[in-house]
Amino acid sequence: MKFGKLPDISGVDFSLPPDSPENSRLLAGLPEREGPPLLHIGCTGWSMKEWVGRVYPRGTKAKDYLRAYSRQFNTIELNTTHYRIPDAATVGKWYEESAPDFRFCPKVPQSISHSRNLGLGTELIPSFCEAVLGLREKLGCCFMQMPPYFDTRRLPQLEKFLKALPGELPLAVELRHESWFSGPKSGEAAFSMFQEHRAAAVITDVAGRRDVLHMRLTSGAALVRFVGNGLHPTDYHRVDEWVQRLAGWFEKGLREVFFFPHEPDNLLAPELAAYVLEKAREKIPGMKTRGPNLSGEEGQGQQMSLF
Repeated sequence: MKFGKLPDISGVDFSLPPDSPENSRLLAGLPEREGPPLLHIGCTGWSMKEWVGRVYPRGTKAKDYLRAYSRQFNTIELNTTHYRIPDAATVGKWYEESAPDFRFCPKVPQSISHSRNLGLGTELIPSFCEAVLGLREKLGCCFMQMPPYFDTRRLPQLEKFLKALPGELPLAVELRHESWFSGPKSGEAAFSMFQEHRAAAVITDVAGRRDVLHMRLTSGAALVRFVGNGLHPTDYHRVDEWVQRLAGWFEKGLREVFFFPHEPDNLLAPELAAYVLEKAREKIPGMKTRGPNLSGEEGQGQQMSLF
């Protein structure tokens, strides 16, 4: 993930900003949560041969990576759908091979998110929706990453897109252009619109763009993209603060969180994910979650017992 990355982070203030004033009203108005709060922890891909013997059992073949991944993590930021809409056979294979409690977060294809009309008036939107709804109860939250040039002038178009989606499709939207964050009220029209359509506003924590760390909740679910710096000590301090913030949100009624730790080339993301899990278990009582256990000699942590 190159967006917002810095070669030198020594001068970055990584502290989390305060919540948006709108969060209290949103959380107070949510339906009462049924069951425990849900925390989903995952990475950005399962095709990592470097994880064999460390995250996956020794000898794991490429064809079994998803099976191994879904026993170590309970969600994934599914980037492959950003480049093409999967066919029904592929979606069915993902469904069958993944663990029962696993949740996919497929990225909206760039042919939609990066097009001039956001796919409106084409078959792209219904084709994508039909494909990912085939994941059934394993569909977590679709993730739409807007291009850097998508600014506040295109808000009406984004609203048309949201209205075109089927109501049962969960969505989170990441805004990147500076105009959404140039002032206290700049992005509020979009955030209010997301709230109306029960879409989450993606919260991105990255060194070089502290403005996108907006801390505005817009639905009963939150999607956080946490960009680390090679397991630098600040990565761990930041996770500590994040877990405290999530604990507060859950206590006030938030239903679920999708938390995606990013590390360079995805290599060290499992280590950071394991730290998120450890701290969450300490600070969020009664939470339902699971994540990687990297203590086994061959990466065969406790989640591998589901094989």
